[in-house]
Amino acid sequence: MTFSQYGDYFYLYILLLTVIPAIILGLTGKNIKYYGMIATVFMILLIVGTNVELKFLIGFILLEVVIIKGYEYTRKKTDNKYVYRLFLLASMSPIIINKLSPYTSFGTIGFIGISYLNFRTIQMVIEIYDGAIKEVKFLNMLYFILFFPTLSSGPVDRSRRFEKELEKKISKEEYADEYLLPGIKKIFMGIIYKFVIAFVINLYFVSQIPPEKTILNAILYMYAYSMYLFFDFAGYSLFAVGTSYIFGIQAPDNFNKPFISKDMKEFWTRWHISLSRWFGDYIFSRFVLSSMRKKRFKKRTTTAHVAQMITMTTMGFWHGLTWYYIVYGIYQGSVLVLTDIYQKKSKFYKKHKKEKWFGYVQIGITFHVACFGLLIFSGYFA
Repeated sequence: MTFSQYGDYFYLYILLLTVIPAIILGLTGKNIKYYGMIATVFMILLIVGTNVELKFLIGFILLEVVIIKGYEYTRKKTDNKYVYRLFLLASMSPIIINKLSPYTSFGTIGFIGISYLNFRTIQMVIEIYDGAIKEVKFLNMLYFILFFPTLSSGPVDRSRRFEKELEKKISKEEYADEYLLPGIKKIFMGIIYKFVIAFVINLYFVSQIPPEKTILNAILYMYAYSMYLFFDFAGYSLFAVGTSYIFGIQAPDNFNKPFISKDMKEFWTRWHISLSRWFGDYIFSRFVLSSMRKKRFKKRTTTAHVAQMITMTTMGFWHGLTWYYIVYGIYQGSVLVLTDIYQKKSKFYKKHKKEKWFGYVQIGITFHVACFGLLIFSGYFA
């Protein structure tokens, strides 16, 4: 028997019981780390169960541990790019297999949260190559990869940041003020977002839209679905981050009022923040730096635009190989490129960009552009 993380009332009841020892440890100034590891094993069994998904998870962990520790040893011997790329491809293999498997006779191969866990292991291989990670501590690595509050849908954390928090000595006063109270606040906000606002939007708006594919129904669905997705996903993220805080880890926030963004570049600094930063750091920035060193393009702006298209299209493929996810990625990349061109070349924009009325206009336009992207993402036209 398995439970939906943060979406099942019985799971939330078990979570409440599980966080009590963590709170007691924190309020008495004790280290929560080892209890957190035990709780993570228990909660993963609750979420994943003891079925075939658990076998895939165990296989994933064994593979990634061998890859990460193997590359840690290899990196001390050589910084050969081809060796690095081989290890990187091996680390990426679980998510590649997971995305391709539904189109084979084997069916879906994977487990809940495989994408987010794989992001963590890929990031470690990259940073070992960069020299940012000098030593991989076995238990810390396992805890980072499996940390249960962020198991199924993030936020996507970074290993060095996580380990720094893990080894930090937290006084009982600091725990109460900077971890427990903010964590409880985030969880209550998550309850309001997910179980009140998202529930009402889905019940009275999304589910009430007629199934006929008309322009009017598509417009209604676009706005209703966008609002539902935001409050449901942001609510989940608040649960995950709040629980992380209680376990002594200040996981990064994932949403920051995305629908008040003035353009789509700002939108992606406010929507699914940890994921967009991950793609920005490990795909966009690296492609730009590599292209500038190798002089692939004459203009720096061309380099940035190609990088934006590659990054967002890759994000589309990451969501799935279904056509509307891919179109969604291409759409987001195109919008970012067009935004950049407009802001650089438009005299009207340069003249009015600091005026308050123009800011409100930008917010309104960006809101509609973002919602249309989410309509594509929803698969409404499939």
